[in-house]
Amino acid sequence: MKILDRYVAKNFLIGYAIAFCVLIGLRVIIDLFVNLDEFTEHAGLGSVAVIKNILSFYVLHSTLYFRDFAGMITVVAAAFSLAKMVRSNELVAVMASGVSLKRVIAPIVILALLLTGLFVIDQELLIPPLADKLVRGQDAIRGEETYDVWFIADANGSLICSQRFYVKTSTLYNPTIIIRSKIPKSPIWRVIGRISAKEAVDIHNTGRWVLINGRYTEKDSTKPPQPIASYASDITAKDIPVRRKSRHKTLLSSRQLAVLASQGTKIKDLPQLYSQKHFRVTEPIINFVMLMVCLPILVCRDPKSMKSSVMISFVMVGVCFATTFICKMLATEVVFDRIMPELWAWLPVFIFLPIAFIELDSMKT
Repeated sequence: MKILDRYVAKNFLIGYAIAFCVLIGLRVIIDLFVNLDEFTEHAGLGSVAVIKNILSFYVLHSTLYFRDFAGMITVVAAAFSLAKMVRSNELVAVMASGVSLKRVIAPIVILALLLTGLFVIDQELLIPPLADKLVRGQDAIRGEETYDVWFIADANGSLICSQRFYVKTSTLYNPTIIIRSKIPKSPIWRVIGRISAKEAVDIHNTGRWVLINGRYTEKDSTKPPQPIASYASDITAKDIPVRRKSRHKTLLSSRQLAVLASQGTKIKDLPQLYSQKHFRVTEPIINFVMLMVCLPILVCRDPKSMKSSVMISFVMVGVCFATTFICKMLATEVVFDRIMPELWAWLPVFIFLPIAFIELDSMKT
């Protein structure tokens, strides 16, 4: 059986490599075609600089594209490997030798589990360190980005604001930091003071912001402003591009999301954080379940029915993707007078896992 396992595994890995290159490449080409004019906004820097900017942009964003297409890549790889065996009537020969088809797909299942681990590594270990670079737009030059910053809450409960943050020098221009304290036994924060400065620089990316002409003004207006040299925060210069927009929280790791949820996060942002935390658990499961739904359909003995089997499996994948997308949309919305991110995150698993078991049980071997 080791020879058969190696043969099936080899076909699957070849199919996985082809599917990865085709799907990721297609995603890159479409995005480049749509946004080519934005990349060429800085054509004055020279064609070499523009090409380097394009390459660095898509090399980094390939981590996001893999995260989005990981489940589809696995299904396409399984379809490729099994279609090759069906076309050559190899499954008929395997069955004639007394080997169950469930045993044939075992190497695919094991490899799919390992590749699901690769998806988790990409989401939790590769994307978070690159998050500040992944928020860069196509029309921005790497290292020259500037962002506006509005009311980013840190672990102290303070709110950081600035009209311009310059990435290259890690500098906030004309920042205002609203100092707050939490009312005991209450989710409400109260303002106790304000820090203003000409500039705030995070020199070593440690979260200790050096203030230029810094002044601390207490809420009690009778007290004069006091000079302040620095402000310590858990938010570093690298965190600001990601934390400034709620949609960028998908780039954070599960640990970072848990820390963020425990801090002074806006109440309206909590459902999104809880949704992200639960989908981090369910997405790998959904990708694997999606493959298990398709495998019994793809394992057919008649080459004439292979095309219809592939089409049905892709329709099932599309339905699973659509269901997951709808659940992500509803996870932060009020449904039946409640916001239930946990339910919507696990609903695709509850729907498609029983279907996978039923199909595997009814698979003709």
